[in-house]
Amino acid sequence: MEHCASCHGRNLEGQPDWRKLDKEGFLPAPPHDESGHTWHHPDTLLFKITKLGIAEAANLKDYKTRMPAFRETLSDDDIIAALSYIKSRWPEDMRRRHDQLNRAYERRESSAK
Repeated sequence: MEHCASCHGRNLEGQPDWRKLDKEGFLPAPPHDESGHTWHHPDTLLFKITKLGIAEAANLKDYKTRMPAFRETLSDDDIIAALSYIKSRWPEDMRRRHDQLNRAYERRESSAK
């Protein structure tokens, strides 16, 4: 509740107009429910975004965000638990598609080594 829901909402609904920059040039917190885009990203990236912050995780040097990196605040297990909770709230078909995305990402990463 303290670290995630304070911005992303108690029901994962995110902030209003999350796709539009606010007057200070920041994107509001996106929803993590089925209406958002979280499920479009593999677990590895979601973990890195949470731990390292968006700019470092996605290699976006000058990305402007209010979301902090949680490396000093949350343990790896805490991050995994938060992401697992988010995923548990998705409809079954979305979880299946996300599992497929994870498998495809893992295959791509394995073949790149």
